Amino acid sequence: MNIENIEAFVYINHYGSFNKAAEVLYISQPTVTARIQSLERELDCKVFDRLGKQINLTEKGKQFLPYAQQILQIYQSGKHQVQAKGHIPNELRIGSTVSVSNYLMPHLMLHLKSRYPQITIKLMTASTEVLIDKLKSKELDLAFIRKVVNPAIQAFPFCEDPISLYVQEGHRLAKAQCASLEDIRQETFVFFECGSLDWMRLHRVFESMDQPPKIEYQVDNLETAKKLVLKRAGICFLPALSVQEEVAAGTLVRVDIAETEGISLRTSLISLNGENAEFIETLLELGIGKVGDRLIV
Repeated sequence: MNIENIEAFVYINHYGSFNKAAEVLYISQPTVTARIQSLERELDCKVFDRLGKQINLTEKGKQFLPYAQQILQIYQSGKHQVQAKGHIPNELRIGSTVSVSNYLMPHLMLHLKSRYPQITIKLMTASTEVLIDKLKSKELDLAFIRKVVNPAIQAFPFCEDPISLYVQEGHRLAKAQCASLEDIRQETFVFFECGSLDWMRLHRVFESMDQPPKIEYQVDNLETAKKLVLKRAGICFLPALSVQEEVAAGTLVRVDIAETEGISLRTSLISLNGENAEFIETLLELGIGKVGDRLIV
């Protein structure tokens, strides 16, 4: 089985687009399509369904995905091992977006420190654009960001953080744990907005409704949004990582909405081409999966 076909499959699923996967892989969109067609011939089944511009995994695609991710991770780990020069620096400089810093980095930093006790780890929190600039100027060694298209940078899908609707305990939707768009039409909403394509998909769901929900609070900070929900100011779509503790304690409850299923924040691990292979391998041991699946913090 061709590793490039598997790579195209994993990247299309990660980015939700044939065109975006082609950009990240630095190949043409027809080449990506050809690789998927080749993979489907090898598997003797379809792995993607296209509904207009929307791309969804088929049931067979969903079954194959974890194996494809594992194959790609093993290949990348082997490649990094071969390329690794064996030199471990005294300091590792990592950049990350705000949500990754808040909810992933404590776990990842401890994992790195346990593997490399001699290193000092420095963390910078900034926007994706700033982190890419810092990486290119060699002020950072690695970074966790939303997306990147740059020939000087190597990017690896790291994790997907599902975005779901959350309500406070005792809310009328909490017991059923599932609802329709009609059920939430009269609800007061808190809306976390970070400007990414993932959140724009939620906007499109709202726009498709005859009477969209009332958004009374629009904030740019996850913790603020979460606390407003806890204080019963409204309900909110939030990434799973941001509410793990509250869900475990029962103070927040996830409510499944069929129309928003599959929306998630996708995080990539990046570095300059050919650099930091050993650290990348160590971090990828924890990634390439969905929150609540392989990446548990």
